[in-house]
Amino acid sequence: MPNSPMFWRIVRRLITANYGRLFVILLALGAGAAITSALLNLQIDAKRRLTTEFRALGANVIVAPRDTNANSGGGTLEQGLIANLPTENAGKPVPTVAFLYVIGAVAKAGEIHHEAAVIAGTEGQGLTQVRPGRRTEYSADLEKDPAACEVGAKAATQFKVHAGDSLHLRNQGREATCKVYAVVATGGAEDTQIFTNLATAQALADLPGRISLVQLSVTGTPDSIDRFIATLSQRLPVADVHGIKQLAEAEGKLYNRISGLLSTTVVIVLFLTSLCVMAGMSNVAIERKNDVGLMKAIGGSVRRVVRLFLAEAILMGIVGGLIGSAVGIVGSIWLGKAVFGVAAQPRWIVYPVSVGITIIVSIAAAFPLRRLASVRPANVFRGEA
Repeated sequence: MPNSPMFWRIVRRLITANYGRLFVILLALGAGAAITSALLNLQIDAKRRLTTEFRALGANVIVAPRDTNANSGGGTLEQGLIANLPTENAGKPVPTVAFLYVIGAVAKAGEIHHEAAVIAGTEGQGLTQVRPGRRTEYSADLEKDPAACEVGAKAATQFKVHAGDSLHLRNQGREATCKVYAVVATGGAEDTQIFTNLATAQALADLPGRISLVQLSVTGTPDSIDRFIATLSQRLPVADVHGIKQLAEAEGKLYNRISGLLSTTVVIVLFLTSLCVMAGMSNVAIERKNDVGLMKAIGGSVRRVVRLFLAEAILMGIVGGLIGSAVGIVGSIWLGKAVFGVAAQPRWIVYPVSVGITIIVSIAAAFPLRRLASVRPANVFRGEA
């Protein structure tokens, strides 16, 4: 683009010739940029928020035995396979917990009457991530006890125990004792279970070195999780690796719907913005016919005229985009809190993208100025339309 002082002096005069029209065009471009940047930032942040919310629902990948026959280790897996499981996916850690389930007899310490309950032995990092719920009672000091255990909310009511109480566990003549350090409410089957360390459950079941299954909470897009499952299946041919279909599908569908809605809104807003700017540019084209005719009469080329108006459109797009995009990103923080309950994290890549889109819209909306290229100086001097 020409760098001559005269060129930019003419551009400045063109832009500031009518402050009212300039304000309207910049307002339209700024509003469009603000809404575009806000929705694009929300769209990117929605993926993170949805992933976080769905991971709060618990594990989404299960590693289970292929052989479910109840014979000598049948229906269980080798505990050693935990070492072969990936610790991260897409740069995010993967909480992994091994479980061994035992149906035993349970009673509060000191009581004679025992009742049947599911005892879940656990080992691994991230039990609170793979198992949804919240702790209604908790003692950090008791958690360090080697015999510590968690109790589901319904089981705690059934056995009348609280954090600090002890439970007596037994199964086919084998016995153990655990001290309750937390009561957890999940709203699911876990509310009726007793969670001990894996070694305790293995001793009660007489299954040393065995586990029932492994639960993993894998963060990532549905496609990324599918690839994770496929890779893990190849690594563990003796196990059945599968995702929890309902969670994966629900997450993917919900994000696609939100993304589609936001994208459609952005397109509509940009279209309306271009119409507003185009209306202003139409008035500009009518007002500047005489100016263009004079430019051509004194030797100005069509290319130079086009460059003048193109520079004008680009500058207005830059100004409107810079201001509007900044306002939109700030506004998206408030919108994120209103929609998701947590302020959206600003994604600064959105800023240059939104400014670029605004510049493109400004250039496209300058389409009415193309008619100025066909203005004939003789017609202008004769006062013809």
